[in-house]
Amino acid sequence: MSHVQPLRRPPRLAPGARVAVVAPSGPVPEERLRTGLDVLRGWGLDAVVAPHVLDRHHAFGYLAGTDADRAADLQAAWCDPAVDAVICARGGYGVQRMTELLDWTAMRAAGPKVFVGFSDITALHEAFATRLGLVTLHGPMAAGLDFVKSTRAQDHLRATLFDPETVRVLRSQGTALLPGRARGVTLGGCLSLLTAELGTPHARTSARGGLLCLEDVGEETYRLDRCLTQLLRAGMLDGVTGVLLGSWRDCGPPEELRALFTDRLGPLGVPVAEEFGFGHCDGALTVPFGVPAELDADAGTLTLDRPALA
Repeated sequence: MSHVQPLRRPPRLAPGARVAVVAPSGPVPEERLRTGLDVLRGWGLDAVVAPHVLDRHHAFGYLAGTDADRAADLQAAWCDPAVDAVICARGGYGVQRMTELLDWTAMRAAGPKVFVGFSDITALHEAFATRLGLVTLHGPMAAGLDFVKSTRAQDHLRATLFDPETVRVLRSQGTALLPGRARGVTLGGCLSLLTAELGTPHARTSARGGLLCLEDVGEETYRLDRCLTQLLRAGMLDGVTGVLLGSWRDCGPPEELRALFTDRLGPLGVPVAEEFGFGHCDGALTVPFGVPAELDADAGTLTLDRPALA
């Protein structure tokens, strides 16, 4: 995929829609999962939990069960015609270990449905874009602390799922790092995951024509520098039309990060907008990937050409 293209939009949800919760990455706290399920059920959704969501790997406690079981849960949920949406329980680490275990042909045949997650789930957003050609939602997860404790995050995800026309404009809480307006197709996610995906099977080789959304958590400035530099050296950022920066929780000091982004992204000559409120932060917004949009860095707005879901 040499140019970022608009992707096919899955249908929006309606009350009574069945939502499957899966855990493709790290282990899931049971109490938080229960709370998240209560929220989803409060919206009138039929929320069901995949069989291995509460598993923990026997040797590697940072994984929610074996790679094969995590993959089987995701594939079974996706290929179940009764399921309208798949929401990840949490991030952590582990998606890259199970991506090649999925039967992408069967998943493509299952047709479009809604997929939600962020952080480590970035690797699945990329896979769904390149292998299924589907719009996905970079948004809060069912057992995420930032979801169960934040009405803003809940309200924005709910609106995106049920009434996507009402959230076609996303507003930043910051300023333009580099001014201007740009059009493109949204993509992105966690910076360190996007870097780790380079060179893997079916990975994008270019974000040309894209509005690139970037965020991360717990990375020192030099590590973020290394990731951005790797994307630049690989040619991944050639032709990007604009950049939206989300949250950088527990990363370097803000002024140091600002200097880094100016240094690494400035030479691209495109608008860069800060503090767009997606990712690892309180009240995180849901950003659809694969939708044509306009970034106005000066006004701090991202305006989607069409609603995220059909």
